[in-house]
Amino acid sequence: MEAQPIKKSLLEEAKNLGIEQIILSFSGGHDEGYLDVSFDGGTFNTELAEKVEEWAWSVYSYGGSGDGSEYGDNIVYDLTEGKVYSSEWYTTRVEESPDETILETSEEE
Repeated sequence: MEAQPIKKSLLEEAKNLGIEQIILSFSGGHDEGYLDVSFDGGTFNTELAEKVEEWAWSVYSYGGSGDGSEYGDNIVYDLTEGKVYSSEWYTTRVEESPDETILETSEEE
């Protein structure tokens, strides 16, 4: 997912609260997209979190559809470094080698 420019008023409000990072954690895979907003450093402010969430849904398109496997994208706005980091994650099925044993029979009762 490509990071979008953050709204200036949100950035300034976060800085005033001493927040160092705004973290957007998107997840999906079950036909519905989810977003968790969190902050690193400073004081958590529910009102700001709601504003960030509203803004994020207006600039990011995240439907969450998929095959049922969970996946997600993380966007971190680092206010102290002046950088944005984005990463994605996903779950995969891992099948191990089968155990091999000798075929045995039992007497029917």
